[in-house]
Amino acid sequence: MPQDYDKDVYPEPARQTPVVDKQTTLPNPALILSKLFYYSVDLPVTTFRGIIEGIQGDKKSHYYHQNFRRVSELTECQEGDYVCYYEAEMQWRRDYKVDQEIVKVIQERLRACQQREGPSYTQNCSKELQQFNEVSKGFQSRYGDLGAYASSRKCLMKQKERMMAEAQNA
Repeated sequence: MPQDYDKDVYPEPARQTPVVDKQTTLPNPALILSKLFYYSVDLPVTTFRGIIEGIQGDKKSHYYHQNFRRVSELTECQEGDYVCYYEAEMQWRRDYKVDQEIVKVIQERLRACQQREGPSYTQNCSKELQQFNEVSKGFQSRYGDLGAYASSRKCLMKQKERMMAEAQNA
């Protein structure tokens, strides 16, 4: 188009990308640091690992969760059998950690539902809320009020006291 055209009749189309107003001719320091990290750390480590994995070949190591066999509970141990006491205590601690993780997972599901549904979460998340209440009530009844130094023996005594109280009320 000629320079002296009528701009009202032939308007210029809008630009799709904004014009970059470069203030300096120096390169971006973030780009320099990322390249420096890539060539000095990432590339050598990745290359070395590739070489080691190539040498190992079929001897790939697999990472799995450690499986423990179930052992007898504290009530099944003979008197004076300290190995059985120890195994029962370790089994109880593993069960305690598993139950903690179950409560955390259910709580995360409830929070995600609350976040997703917004103000109407009480109606739309009733299933998750009921499940969380059941799980937390069970966890509290089994492990609540055991204190910082919880053990299988304390938990067993708490269970015994709860059963005796239920028998008295019935």
